[in-house]
Amino acid sequence: MSATRSLYWATAMKEIQADRAKRPAGLLAAQGLVAATSAKRRPLVVGGEYDRAAIMAAASAAAKVHQGRFGCTWQAALSVTLKATWQLAKAARAAKAH
Repeated sequence: MSATRSLYWATAMKEIQADRAKRPAGLLAAQGLVAATSAKRRPLVVGGEYDRAAIMAAASAAAKVHQGRFGCTWQAALSVTLKATWQLAKAARAAKAH
């Protein structure tokens, strides 16, 4: 048995990139839906602070639509829409800070 092990760097790097690049199905659609509906509702950021109740309300409303479109479970739909809503809230907070 040899003491050396061979490693194919190209294969290893492709596997690393494949692990990082996974995006949940419907994330961009959820962002668009939350962005369109949150303008009619309460803002996600008030006075430089996150409004968690508004974030949760926007995410649950978008999760109902997401679940109808993709036919996934409630947990999966809420997970995707919460990620999208928090991304929009963080972007809104950063935009107000500058």
